[in-house]
Amino acid sequence: MNIETDDPKQVVLQVGAVLKKLRKEKHLSLEDLSELSGVSKLTLGNIERGETNPTIGVLWKISKNLNIPLMALFSTENSVNLSRAGKGLRISGDGENWVIEPIFQNANNEIEMYRAYLQPNTSYYPEKHHHNTTELATVMSGTISINVNNESYTLNQYDSISFCADGTHSYTNHSNEVVVLHIILKYGV
Repeated sequence: MNIETDDPKQVVLQVGAVLKKLRKEKHLSLEDLSELSGVSKLTLGNIERGETNPTIGVLWKISKNLNIPLMALFSTENSVNLSRAGKGLRISGDGENWVIEPIFQNANNEIEMYRAYLQPNTSYYPEKHHHNTTELATVMSGTISINVNNESYTLNQYDSISFCADGTHSYTNHSNEVVVLHIILKYGV
């Protein structure tokens, strides 16, 4: 995936084309995928035609129900990939409080890496991830509280945590500074 792109419309069109291709490979109609994912048929059609910029929550629902990693929706074939902070694809969740930048995905769609930003004095409550998914997070700057299955962990700069992400988890930034994280998702097989 060539992440160094400043054309958001091109990314939206690419996601739509990839979604349509993956849906057809799985022999699903828009209605079938709508029933599986809980995303309306109209929204799915708009995504496939590149007429809407879907939220991270919608993309998670789609990828989970297609049983594919999130970044498979953005995949292209390149032998060298470069990811620069603040450049290229940025996906937001909960307004602009939580923003992720996809960094890399391995060829077997088992591992994805993201750069994530959580705005000051906000929380993010992600969708439960695919069954048997492990999430690894490292704090690159700031301090964050991560709640996993109702237990809270405070991480400072360069601290890391690993947990099963198919349960309830959240990120909370109690500070007045943006927190930057590197997150790796390892999908169970």
